[in-house]
Amino acid sequence: MTDSISSLSKQGEKVLSFGEILLRICPDMDGQWLKENKLPFYVGGAELNVATALALWEVPSAYLSAMPDNSITKDIVGYLDERNIDTTPMVFHGDRLGLYYLPKGKDLKNAGVIYDRANSAYADLVVGQINWDKVFQDVTWFHFSAICPAINQSIADVCLEALKIASSKNIAISLDLNYRAKLWKYGKEPINILPELAKYCTLIMGNVWAANKMLGTALHEDLTPTEGYAKETLLQQATDTSKEILSLFPACKAVANTFRFDYGKGIRYYTAIFTEDKLTVSNEYVSEEILDKVGSGDCFMAGLIYGFYNHLPVNETLNFATAAAYDKLYIPSDATTSTVSDIEKRIIRND
Repeated sequence: MTDSISSLSKQGEKVLSFGEILLRICPDMDGQWLKENKLPFYVGGAELNVATALALWEVPSAYLSAMPDNSITKDIVGYLDERNIDTTPMVFHGDRLGLYYLPKGKDLKNAGVIYDRANSAYADLVVGQINWDKVFQDVTWFHFSAICPAINQSIADVCLEALKIASSKNIAISLDLNYRAKLWKYGKEPINILPELAKYCTLIMGNVWAANKMLGTALHEDLTPTEGYAKETLLQQATDTSKEILSLFPACKAVANTFRFDYGKGIRYYTAIFTEDKLTVSNEYVSEEILDKVGSGDCFMAGLIYGFYNHLPVNETLNFATAAAYDKLYIPSDATTSTVSDIEKRIIRND
C-alpha cells in the first residue's frame, strides 16, 4: 500500500530517537551493595535503548537528548559513539544528568523505582532551543515515548514542536505509550497531553490498558490487566483498540500491542499488530525465569522500526520484534546486546 509505514521509510537515512538519557543505579535487595561498596549501573533511557538496538542491527541511528558538559558526559558520548550511535544532535547545557534507582529484579512500572530526575539537563529543555530543521536532515523516522511529556509541560511542548516539524517533512513517527505513574507530577494526566501528540504519529505501540489511560480508547466491560482473561478476549480488545486509534488519529498506519503476564519468576509473552485492516498475532513465548525486565518493550519497538525500515512483511516484522523483546529478558542491561542473527535464532516458527 502506498500509505503503509514501509513506504514512508527510506533505507540509508537515519532513525532519530529523542528522550532523556539516564543512569540506572541497581542496588541489590539485601543491602549487600553497602557492604561491598559496589553499585552496578547502566546507561539507558527508553529512547536510547531503541537507538542502541537499531545501531547494533545496522540501521543508521541518531540520538537526541540533553546533558551537562563535563568529563562524565564526555565519557558517555564516547561510549555511545563506539556503538555507532550518531550523537551530533545532543544538546549540552544545564547542571545534572538524570538518574533512577531500580533494585535488581524489580519492574519499572511498580513501586520499586526511585527517580532522581528533577531539574536535569533534559527536563530544562524549552521550545525554540533545538534547531529541528537541522536535526531532521537525513532523518526518515522519528521515535519518542510517552515518558518524555510525563516529565513536565515544557518537554511536552518541545515534543509537540518536534512532531509538527517532523510531520511537515513526511517523516515517519513512532510513539511508545510507556506509562510511568511516578513521573506525572505537574498537574496534568496523560489523557490531557498524549492525544494531541498522537495525532502526528505513524506507529503507536503499547498495550490496551495504556491506550485506554493515555488516549481514551474504550475497554471491554470489566477488562482488567490480569492473566485470567482468555487470549481470544484480549486479542479482540487489541483489534478494537487498534481500530479506534486508527479512527481517532488518521496519520497512524499501524498499532502494536504487547501482552506480558508475570507468574513467579517467569513470564508469558505475545504481541499483535494491526495494520492494513488486519490483526497479525505473534507466537507465544513462555519462560520460567528471566534476568532483567528493563528495556524489553523498547526492544520490541526497535524491532518494529527495524522491520518497517527494511521493508519486511508485517508478519516477519512482528516475529523479529517479539523475539527481540523476549531475548532482552535474558540480558542484564538497559539495551540489548544481541545481533540480528542472535535474535533470529530466538524466533519461534510454525513451519
